Amino acid sequence: MSASAPDSAGPPVAAPTVRVRLFAALREATGWSEQQVTATALPATPLKLWHQLDLASAWPADGAAMPAGVRVAINRQFAEVHTPLADGDELAFLPPISGG
Repeated sequence: MSASAPDSAGPPVAAPTVRVRLFAALREATGWSEQQVTATALPATPLKLWHQLDLASAWPADGAAMPAGVRVAINRQFAEVHTPLADGDELAFLPPISGG
């Protein structure tokens, strides 16, 4: 058995660095509005970064899902929480906004 990985495996995937932005009440609850974050879990997704940043402590949800009503945008386009993130992406978490 060879000690090296097969060529088909390709090079290791680098963890992406993502610009994370928080808005409205979520920004107020955490005390920050923007951070550069390198993902620790691959493939990187908004849900995994939500947990990595411990945003649930500021905006709790039941179970492993994100709270109801929190929207995700990647590069200013609404996206799903399991959408893969790439190096240099901008990820925004948008809580429900009330007002009139």
